[in-house]
Amino acid sequence: MSPQGAEAAPGAGPGPGAASPRPLFGGCWSCRLLSGAGLLMAAIWVYQGPRNLMKKGIPPSMGAIAQITFAAGLGAWAIVILADPVGSWNRRNP
Repeated sequence: MSPQGAEAAPGAGPGPGAASPRPLFGGCWSCRLLSGAGLLMAAIWVYQGPRNLMKKGIPPSMGAIAQITFAAGLGAWAIVILADPVGSWNRRNP
């Protein structure tokens, strides 16, 4: 009995357990658009706090820099959801 998660032999074809990678949100374009746009708007909203302080000439604190970094992370996550690089990736067979 082979342990769970063991890989098949290199020459064996895909078995009943082999599945192609599912696209993000199951291919639902409106779901991706809604959640990606929501995350992008959240990133803009989080970024506005420290930006307004810096516009007034106040130097950014460590908290403001952390907030800007968090906003950049939210924006990157939104772009990944909107672009869906995993769902459109096709593996080439040699």
